[in-house]
Amino acid sequence: MNAVASVVLVAVALAAGLWAGVLIGRRRARPARPRPDGRRVPTLAELLQRVFRSTGSGLAVLSGTGDVVLHNRRSAELGVVRAGRPDPRAWAACQKVLEGSTDVEVDLAPLEVRGRQPAAVVAVVRPLGDGFTLVEAADMSDAVRLEATRRDFVANVSHELKTPVGAVGLLAEAVLDSVDDPESVNRFAGKILRESTRLGALVTELIALSRLTGAEALPDLEDVDVDDVVAEALGRSRLSAESAGIEITVDEPSGLEVAGDRTLLVTALSNLLENAVAYSPPDASVSVSRRLEDGWVEIAVTDRGIGIAPEHQVRVFERFFRVDPARSRATGGTGLGLAIVKHVLANHGGEVRLWSRPGTGSTFTMRLPATGAAVPASSPEDHAVDPATDRDPAGATGRAGG
Repeated sequence: MNAVASVVLVAVALAAGLWAGVLIGRRRARPARPRPDGRRVPTLAELLQRVFRSTGSGLAVLSGTGDVVLHNRRSAELGVVRAGRPDPRAWAACQKVLEGSTDVEVDLAPLEVRGRQPAAVVAVVRPLGDGFTLVEAADMSDAVRLEATRRDFVANVSHELKTPVGAVGLLAEAVLDSVDDPESVNRFAGKILRESTRLGALVTELIALSRLTGAEALPDLEDVDVDDVVAEALGRSRLSAESAGIEITVDEPSGLEVAGDRTLLVTALSNLLENAVAYSPPDASVSVSRRLEDGWVEIAVTDRGIGIAPEHQVRVFERFFRVDPARSRATGGTGLGLAIVKHVLANHGGEVRLWSRPGTGSTFTMRLPATGAAVPASSPEDHAVDPATDRDPAGATGRAGG
């Protein structure tokens, strides 16, 4: 119970004798004394009502016959009171409290969630004496979603770790059984090396993601040269691109700067480049472009790969989500790269946008507030480059080479 609700509970208990009078409009108060400035001083009852109405919890006082004596707007929003009547589950809990004089917790989650209605509501019913009870309800939707996300994350991590660990164990047994066959030992040792590398990458990205998830905006930011970020990210991705036969082209230096953490920004851009290379066919090209757009610095990575279906585009930034699981595992992908990109940009006060068309390719755009620029509210329209035409779908010319 929060501090405001505690105050309200004490106030309600002290003023229990006034509820009936409040209900029928016959409450009597001592005449207010004027203040030196001539303004009227509110009575204690008026102050109690103000606190009751302003608290973030849903509060409702019920009589012994089930009538709603007093309630605030929040209680109606949470479904504790509907059309002047208490939720049947809340009233049943009140009856238990009246019988046993102990607090009772009750689940008031709506049977059918509509629109922005809270999905999880928990209430505590407390006795006030003289046949009155107080129902205090809170919206627990965020906590429930967080717990569901935590369970899914633990399950996904367990599954993702189990695969390479199990493979390393089996391959080690194969090596032991092939001691007298140098060719087999070399083959199995190579596979062990690949699986251990994948396991190391997974653990590293899990640690990075855990540090980024839920973190506040970065407090200590420095001016970062966008061209340096692009150059370093290209250096990290050059080997994998050459191995896959992918050419990475880049536009001319921009001279743009952003406020941020250079290491994190390089990591985010490297992840986008690695993702573009992994999902591009051999001998294809990937392009990187930079531009300043309405106070935002945009760094776009465009590939001419398989593209992403519309139903998958809203999920690509989820942990462990893979558009093509078989292809991603074959390339050693962890399924965490784009999730890291999303959180890095969020911690910099920016965002990552996606434009994609199946069979054509995809453009991922990192958007960051430009140094010294007045940043407007984000536009709902994506400024992405169509890989087939190197043009913005809305008509603006893209600067991606290729």
